[in-house]
Amino acid sequence: MYVSDTIVAPVTPAGTGAVAIIRLSGPKAVEILRAIWKPRHRGELEHRRIYLGEVIEPDTGAHLDRALAFVMRAPASLTGEDVAELQLHGGAFLVRRVLSLAIARGARMAEAGEFTRRAFLNGRMDLTEAEAVADLVEARGEAGLRQALAQLSGVLADKVRGLREQVIGVRAHLEAEIDFSDEDIRLPSRPEMAAEIERVIADVAILHDSFARGRIAREGARAAIIGKPNAGKSSLLNLLLGTDRAIVTDIPGTTRDVIEDTVQLGAIPLTILDTAGLREGRDEVERLGIERTRHSVAEADLLIAVFDSSRPLDSDDAGIIALCRERAGVAVLNKSDLPARISIAEIRDKGIAMPVIAMSALTGDGIARLRDELMRAIDAIAGPGAENEVAISRQRHRDSLAAAIRSLKAARQSALRAMPPEIVAVDIAAAADALGAITGEVTSEDVLDKIFSEFCIGK
Repeated sequence: MYVSDTIVAPVTPAGTGAVAIIRLSGPKAVEILRAIWKPRHRGELEHRRIYLGEVIEPDTGAHLDRALAFVMRAPASLTGEDVAELQLHGGAFLVRRVLSLAIARGARMAEAGEFTRRAFLNGRMDLTEAEAVADLVEARGEAGLRQALAQLSGVLADKVRGLREQVIGVRAHLEAEIDFSDEDIRLPSRPEMAAEIERVIADVAILHDSFARGRIAREGARAAIIGKPNAGKSSLLNLLLGTDRAIVTDIPGTTRDVIEDTVQLGAIPLTILDTAGLREGRDEVERLGIERTRHSVAEADLLIAVFDSSRPLDSDDAGIIALCRERAGVAVLNKSDLPARISIAEIRDKGIAMPVIAMSALTGDGIARLRDELMRAIDAIAGPGAENEVAISRQRHRDSLAAAIRSLKAARQSALRAMPPEIVAVDIAAAADALGAITGEVTSEDVLDKIFSEFCIGK
């Protein structure tokens, strides 16, 4: 429930820094600012103008800091309410002190995402734009940043509203049939209506199917390095990262747990997981590590299967090949600096369908080609898409679109069966509501709680 009180929070990260920003929003925001900060300028504080002044202790008049401040008047503000911001020196104690002064004067600490939630509830942005704020903060690469900026500008909301308008257009025909059945007016036949619904289904499905591409742009891709012990998995991880992230020894089974780190491949971040060698575990610790490896393989978007090309294929390698079936990724014949005992043709004959490269994690020979193949694999799992094509990136969007498609398919079937217009209209209305849930035109308090709980304090 939206309570019209005044909230306060730091909008800069916790800790010591050069500058800290404290934000107030609500009916008492400007009053509280004027109580704890005195401008050198006399008179009213103008909308969106920055002033220099002194932070003071209201009861004693003691000066605590010299700070900049500005106000944004409702409704033309970030949240749609009166907003005030203080730009202080970034001492952790100073920030806590000023927050306590604001709270003593009637503010309360904001909850996670509460500023953005108020902006949504006051019509300053829709739900997709609010989510884009969080995506901007959490962007891990160029692709994620571009996607969040596009969503913040309203491209996803416009796309969804366009789809919803198509659905409402179908409903309008049904309403006309219900209300004017006795009138001599031309209305779509049932087959015509079914065809119209089919076109809408196709358009909604395009956006629904963009999820893989949008998710990878937002979160990056995950690749699990798999192979038997001493195949060179940890050396390969270190080479890709350009640092000694994993311990490398000649002792089989050194890696007992999953180690992960991220490398930037073009516009997409790739999280790489170095896993325990896959073989029959020699002790309980190794068996636990192998179990975690199998879990990482199941969760990964793609695999980097590493084979020791200086040793013949064995039963452990056969297990690796089995895991690679119908999976995206790259197979690496490692240790190309040593005499080869495995050929690319041989490993293909055993069932490896993914690209295969020979390289040496010791010398770095072949690393450029591995990076290129990984980028191709990411593009393949992300799916085709035009440069500026709108994509969804959250499971919530995908679920709502799937619900809309189910309702539209049910409506199409009802139309083909010549069911009464009232019956068809029920499913059409459900499809419109499902699409409206994406932008927040139709939503519940529980959904809002879930979305904004994922924001940081101060946003």
